[in-house]
Parts: sequence; structure tokens; C-alpha cells
Amino acid sequence: MVEKGTTNTVMWFRRDLRIADNPALLASIEEAKLNGGSVIPIFILDPALIGGAGSKRLAYLGQSLRALDESLENNLHVLVGDQVDVLKDIAKKYSATSVHISEEFERYGVERDARVEASGISLVRTGSPYAVSPGRVRKPSDGTPYKVYTPFYRAWKEIGWRKPAGKPSEIPMIKPGKSERQFPDWALPEGTELTPAGESAAIKRFEYFKKNLLNNYDESRNMAGVDGTSKMSAHLKWGEIHPRTLLASLGNSTAHDVFRKEIAWREFYADVLFNNPRTEREYYAPQFAQMRYEKPGAQYKAWCEGKTGYPFVDAAMRQLLKEGWMHNRTRMVVASFLVKDLHLEWQLGEKYFREHLIDFDLASNVHGWQWTAGCGTDASPYYRIFNPIEQGKRFDPEGDYIRKYVPELAHLGASEIHEPWTVLDGYIHDYPEQIVNHATERLESLARLQEIKVQKD
Repeated sequence: MVEKGTTNTVMWFRRDLRIADNPALLASIEEAKLNGGSVIPIFILDPALIGGAGSKRLAYLGQSLRALDESLENNLHVLVGDQVDVLKDIAKKYSATSVHISEEFERYGVERDARVEASGISLVRTGSPYAVSPGRVRKPSDGTPYKVYTPFYRAWKEIGWRKPAGKPSEIPMIKPGKSERQFPDWALPEGTELTPAGESAAIKRFEYFKKNLLNNYDESRNMAGVDGTSKMSAHLKWGEIHPRTLLASLGNSTAHDVFRKEIAWREFYADVLFNNPRTEREYYAPQFAQMRYEKPGAQYKAWCEGKTGYPFVDAAMRQLLKEGWMHNRTRMVVASFLVKDLHLEWQLGEKYFREHLIDFDLASNVHGWQWTAGCGTDASPYYRIFNPIEQGKRFDPEGDYIRKYVPELAHLGASEIHEPWTVLDGYIHDYPEQIVNHATERLESLARLQEIKVQKD
């Protein structure tokens, strides 16, 4: 029941599934206390977004919502339906006059929030999923957005960010009714192993990373066979931790700066998509739409299943299928293989990643793919084509990564595992033969580039 004379507030969680360092939550608490009311914490399951998400990402989200609910003392309202209808019903039922949110910048989120406001619901925006919100970093010379990462990074760092917001000592909340506890029952796909979800898991992993891995991050982050990355991507995607929290721990060493730059890449791509919304589907460099591409067929299927005959590529694709995550180095390698060895359009790979990644972030996925395809934001003077064999030798020298995900090759030593076709027993466990010859397809890719007269060599 709601006491007469009190005014409550709604805290609408979206990509901020945490209670610490959450300015929107703090603002909702402050307003509620000022008006003698309470907070209604809510998550709305959007049928449109649910329909476009893969089973692994949904399973992760389900776990994250349970973790958030626990931190809110089982007071999270979870409802399914159109956002306008749900928010109007909640506001009427609990005498709430405002809805607090973290600001969104992707086109779908912006349009959704505009539709909510057009219905008469008051949205109070405080904070965002970024240290520096998209659109803020501009060239001082003419006020236009940056198109190249390095100068963006310098300007982004110069703008800076606030210290992490505190964790509320108490949250006055309205207890949800039984009908407002519509938690999804999304089971993990068989054979899938996901990283733990939730704010506590995020903090625990980051503390481990700081203590054991951060100081060597510049050297270990590219090594696929070791635990050398932060593994913060899924936690950042769902806002279980804020980038501000990560940045606050960093010093000025080379390793710390490299990690800071990785966070900045996420914010750079968000800025690029914000300023170029068409690139969600279209080529950032439009001339690449004219390049000759193949139609997806058997080779695309082999790539999806991790059966290309290139061990480093196959290990990465099988990691994606099993864990809903892939090492950053191998993301570039498999993307290059799809576009430049198989001559398929980047959108096919982006869509497949979108289906399987638990850390799927629209801006990072779209522009990470375009960067590797050569049609995105890239100051490189040459057309980058990753050699899948040499990449494996360099970033998985002992073959540990390959052995973990490609058991057909587990019997081979470090000097053999990257090229099983060179040894007599390389195929005794039915590992597939190479579907293409990399050297041949590299030349073909460069020839196709020449046809559209993009000079990058």
C-alpha cells in the first residue's frame, strides 16, 4: 500500500544492473526521500530486444537480474510488456511522478525513451553507461567528432570523468506484488559454460585482475592461451560495473595505460555510432559496399561451426559457441578470415556474433567488425589481412588455446598443432582439412580491393 501524501519514484534499470556507482539510483533515492516516499526498482523485459537476443545472452541476463534482485533484498519488480504501458501502470498504482534512468545513446534506446516521454511520462536522466558520454568528445578546431582513435583517446582523457559514485547505505523500496515478479526462466543451452553474472561477480573478477594480471596487461592481453584479460566486457555490457570504477584504479604505467586505452576503444566506438547511426548496418566507408563478395554457403557454415581447418580460427569459434565469449585477439583473426579469406560481408559475422556473444555491445560489435574488414575507422595506411597460421603461432605459441577447444588436435605438440597438415598424424582424429588456401585468398582479397580503387598499400 502507498501512504497518502507521499510521492514515490521509479528506478528503471536497463544497462545498469548494479547498486554501487549508479548515479540514477542515487538520484531516485534522493527524490523519494525528499518527498517522503520510496523507490520502485523495475526492470522491463522488452519483447523486441528479447526476440533479437541469443539464448546464451538471455541466460546471462536472467542470472544478472537474479543477482540484482538479491542486492535489492528481493524487491526488484520484473515485468514483461510495452514500456509505456508498464510504466504508466506502475506510476498509477504506486503514485510515482518520475522515472529515473541512465541515459541511452544507441538509436533504439533513444527512440524508445522519446516514445515514453511522448506518452507523458517524466524521465529523469542521470549518468550513462560511459565514462565520457558519446557526443562530448569533439575536435577543438571545428567542433566535429573524431574519426581516428588516437586523437580521440587524447581528447577523451583530457575531458576526464567523475570519481565513482557511492553505494547507497539504504534504499527505501516498495515491495513488489506476486504479479510483478515475472523473472524469466532462460536455461543455458546444453554444453554451454557462462562466466558468473552480476555486480558481485564483476567486482570479484576485477579485484582479481587488479591484483594478479593488470601490471602485466600490456604483455599478456594478446595471449589467447592464458588468463590475461580483464573479462569485464559482459559486466560492462549489462552495467554490472561502470567504466568509471575501472578507470579509478589505474595508474600511469604502460600496462595500466594500455588497459585504459581498451576502455577508451569501447567509448570511441560508441561515439562513432552515435555520430554515424547509419553504420549500424551500412559501411562506414561506403565504397566498400561495391566490393565483390561471395554468397554465404558451405564455407560460411564451416566458419560458424569452427571447422575451417585453421586451428586458431576454429578454436576461437568453438570458444564462442561454448562460452558466449571470445578472446579479443581471436575476434580480429576470425573476422579477418571471414571477410578476407572467404570474401563474405562483415554483416554476416556481426550478426553471428550478435546471436552468440553474452557481451554483445552494438557499437563495439559493429565497428570492431568494420575495423577488421578494412571499411571502418582505421588510420592504417595498408589493408590489414591477418594470417591465421602466424597469428596462432604468435599468440598461442604452445597451442594451449587450440588444445582446449579443438580436442581433435590435442595430441599434437607446439611445433605441429598450428599446421596439422604437415605431420603424418595430424588428421587421425578427423580434424577437417583447410577449406581455403590463405596465401591464394590473400591475393584475391587485394585484387578485389584494387577493383574498387581504395589505395591502402
